[in-house]
Amino acid sequence: MRKFLWLLILVPFISMAGAVELPGIISSNMVLQRDIEIPIWGFGEDGEKVTVTFLNKKYSAVTKDGSWLVKLPPAKAGGPFTMTVEGKDKLDLDNILVGEVWLCSGQSNMEWQAQGSTGWAEEKKEATNPNLRLFTPPKEPKRAALYTPLKTVKGRWKECTPVAAGTFSGVAYFFGKSLQKTLNVPVGLINSSVGGTVIESWMSAEALSLSKEAGLNELAAKSYKDYLAKVKANNDKVAAWRKEKESSDKKTVPTANSQNILYNMMIAPLIPYPIKGVIWYQGESNRDANKYRVMMPELIRSWRREWNSEFAFFIVQLPFCSAKGWDYTNIREVQFQTVQNTPKTAIAVTTDVGDKDNVHPPDKRPVGERLALCARAIAYGEKIEYSGPFYDKMKVDGNKIIINFTHIGKGLQAKGDVLRGFKIAGADGVFAKGDADIVGDTVVVTNSEISKPVAVRFAFEASSDVNLYNKDGLPASPFRTDVK
Repeated sequence: MRKFLWLLILVPFISMAGAVELPGIISSNMVLQRDIEIPIWGFGEDGEKVTVTFLNKKYSAVTKDGSWLVKLPPAKAGGPFTMTVEGKDKLDLDNILVGEVWLCSGQSNMEWQAQGSTGWAEEKKEATNPNLRLFTPPKEPKRAALYTPLKTVKGRWKECTPVAAGTFSGVAYFFGKSLQKTLNVPVGLINSSVGGTVIESWMSAEALSLSKEAGLNELAAKSYKDYLAKVKANNDKVAAWRKEKESSDKKTVPTANSQNILYNMMIAPLIPYPIKGVIWYQGESNRDANKYRVMMPELIRSWRREWNSEFAFFIVQLPFCSAKGWDYTNIREVQFQTVQNTPKTAIAVTTDVGDKDNVHPPDKRPVGERLALCARAIAYGEKIEYSGPFYDKMKVDGNKIIINFTHIGKGLQAKGDVLRGFKIAGADGVFAKGDADIVGDTVVVTNSEISKPVAVRFAFEASSDVNLYNKDGLPASPFRTDVK
């Protein structure tokens, strides 16, 4: 009897020998990105032939070094479809859609659940949508991910229901809902976000090391070829560092803020699953704007390199908050500068949907919907205004400063009686309240006590009462003209 019991215990392990495996991101209910080549990959025994059947066609590969990959040709939006993956055993996936896939990442305001968002009691009545699919990787820090990217993540794709959406990212849900309704194709959302995390944990070891190089952003803009040469040299150095750390570090306990760990756990295992773009809501936990000024653009560049895709990348500009010493003024400026200098990026400005007393403003719908406007314009080419006014240039004219903007849309407007939130300074650099008026497509700022003004600031503080919009209903981004 004991011998028989041992056989029962051994059977599952024997039957799994040589079994073909798939990463968690490739599963039933998934959404595959339309109109581009689709990598399907997995793991198995060396020499094992694996065949993927999709849309009545077969594609094969042979497992080498423990993994295999096939590339399916571009497919049009639609579904549901089935997929079969067959090696020594067979896996059947069903309820697969082809449409648009977006990665949603960042810290707590991206992680913030839809069920905690303003208006959820009514919204959940409309949250059943089989054409919206949701995937969330596990978030518990893993020691194995301290220095090396994981090969796979657990998790499963879910159809959007009130329960599934309720525990999903609120910003991502409202973004996906708006996009799916507008495009009328399936949308898949991957929610890789963890509260209280710094940008360093979302960067690969290679990218973080590279971001410490002086003049990196300027080099990337001036000579991308020279920048890529620096990338290669840096990566060789990091490979040696990684080998040494993995063999010598036996004590470090992983946390969500261990450098590189969330990239290794929640980003790298998704690659090369094709995506259309990224929405990003992070920065609250980073206080050093000078470092962030290099790290944010390098995160974008490095993710694009890893995916081998110049996908769109949209940033939520941090809202006003002055509670408990929180002040995002300089991080907001870095976000603005990143978008100004990085192609296929945009900002969702949130000056009107924050809460000066709460680092987690619950009104996530307008944030998601503004990100969807960015996607519609930049990723999908729709001719719409997707941003509020951005500072462009200034001109001193006697005792006044004239401010020009981009993203004027249908024109500038003040929501309320007079413009608020402008300050003006003379040569002494002391800023005082500015009297601001909209004149055509410009804003003219004065102060009766400053005869020779030199600089203007708008909403450039932890929290400010502001009301400059374009007539498309989108708020102006904070700025200062005296940035060095």
